[in-house]
Amino acid sequence: MTNLPKFTSNFRSSEWFAGESEVSLAHRVVLASVGYEIDANNSKPIIGIADSSSDLNPCNLPLRDFIPAIKQGIIDAGGIPMVFPVMSLGEDLMKPTAMLYRNLLSMEVEEYLRSYPIDGVVLLANCDKSVPGSLMGALSADLPTLMFTAGARPAALYKGRRIGTGTELWRMWSEFRSGNVTESDWKEFEGCLNCGLGSCNTMGTASSVALMVEALGLTIPGTSTHPENSQERKDSAYQTGTHIVEMTKNGWTPSKIVTAGSFRNAVRVLQSCGGSTNAIIHLLALSGRIDGKLTLNQVRNLGEGLSVIVDVEPSGRELIQEFNRAGALPALINRIRDFFELNEMTALGTTWRENLAESSPKSVIRSLENPIYSKAAFGVVFGSLAPDGALIKVSAASEELLVHTGEAIVFNGYEDMLARIDDPDLNVTKDSVLVLKNCGPVGVPGMPEWGMIPIPKKLIAEGVNDMVRISDARMSGTSFGTCILHVSPESAVGGPLALVEDGDLIEMNVHAGVLNLIIEDVERDRRIEKWQPQKSAHLRGWPALYQQHVLQADQGCDLDFLRPNSGEMRRFVPPVVGRS
Repeated sequence: MTNLPKFTSNFRSSEWFAGESEVSLAHRVVLASVGYEIDANNSKPIIGIADSSSDLNPCNLPLRDFIPAIKQGIIDAGGIPMVFPVMSLGEDLMKPTAMLYRNLLSMEVEEYLRSYPIDGVVLLANCDKSVPGSLMGALSADLPTLMFTAGARPAALYKGRRIGTGTELWRMWSEFRSGNVTESDWKEFEGCLNCGLGSCNTMGTASSVALMVEALGLTIPGTSTHPENSQERKDSAYQTGTHIVEMTKNGWTPSKIVTAGSFRNAVRVLQSCGGSTNAIIHLLALSGRIDGKLTLNQVRNLGEGLSVIVDVEPSGRELIQEFNRAGALPALINRIRDFFELNEMTALGTTWRENLAESSPKSVIRSLENPIYSKAAFGVVFGSLAPDGALIKVSAASEELLVHTGEAIVFNGYEDMLARIDDPDLNVTKDSVLVLKNCGPVGVPGMPEWGMIPIPKKLIAEGVNDMVRISDARMSGTSFGTCILHVSPESAVGGPLALVEDGDLIEMNVHAGVLNLIIEDVERDRRIEKWQPQKSAHLRGWPALYQQHVLQADQGCDLDFLRPNSGEMRRFVPPVVGRS
């Protein structure tokens, strides 16, 4: 049953090719030169394939292997496929962080879709920021859109044990720093991590945003977590190609599929699967491209009554391949159906009510009566230290630390933290609160994943494996620990985090949604008057532009001129088609 309307419209690409002018003739010659004969009365939609594969990015590299199947699907359904390259945002090698370039990718995609004769688009993305970055651009362009991800890499084996990407690295690094892992074991561990291409095989950011986009209705239902090397993934590539043509012929744009209810559903999915905190930032940014109605308060409220029921690292024990075998997103939605808005649309034009799946009670997708964590994945806190909010992944934190008051140990940046965290003379105890400043969107710039501050080596030796940590940075979706992240406003723009000094008392109560800096008003005023912003080293180029225009984490770290504040600003302006 298809619930979205079907209608025939003139494709926007006809403005490039129709008629007998010298301009339209030249445009038809261009397509002929790359193998596609097209006449002035072309009835075939031109489907762009935005390819972010790169040798620099092993997460996205497999995408290029699926292009032939996607192209064949487009051709078989009566479309014309056109592949174009877009920036590849790789988590591993791109510094200081791929997050710095997410908004640049969104602009690139939007301008490709504006300036070329493209009627619909398949976004090829897999790594953390490639998915939301490309989708932000597509939402702004509002052409028929489908996301295709490459899936997770195989599980690595270390000493006969399957291990999760990222999560096990952080554990092993802590053990190596403390001397509990030998150099030979560390080297052996490095060798086993080279287990194949694809995204992290935990419920890290890549898996989380793939599920998020599927929940929004812009990925074929049930396909977002197919493993990279599976036949399912190959089949879904062809299906994506055929279906984007149907969407384009019928005018199924994101604005006809994605609603405020879709965003609420995506939050519910992330809250119940133990998703990445990064996915919340991206969801806030995506919402801002459409209506900006999603807020951190909503994120908190939408978790009420939900529990984490997906037993996948880092909140659980298994890997994303087990989640896929258990029925994937349609099975998870079925488990939380009483909280889910089932009449929202899927990419197929049908409702989620028509796309549910069953899963075994013994699978990694548990019931709400038998969760792996009794509450939703995320806590949101506000207070004098975070007036606009901060986020914590409670399902990967220590329950006994969620209500805590302790003295601050302050690091004034990443380099300061690395230089002093293992200093034997650092005046730190297990009850201290580690505070990292100047690591937010403006501060670095780009808000790297530095928020999982290492436990000081001398405390590891005492058996301490978690502490309260607070920063304006992010952390990897594969990370864990009692880490308050995304403090807004950040310290680099004069947020209260900038005022914290060693020895200050910080009060945190995640259950009550509170994060306060306990100092006298007179002292606070003195520090505010004394505070001066750090001078940026970036005087030109993208980093300088980013620092001037990036919004805070509570608004998704988009650029202010990309986030519309009115329907008029959201309007997509087509190009003038004439001589170039």
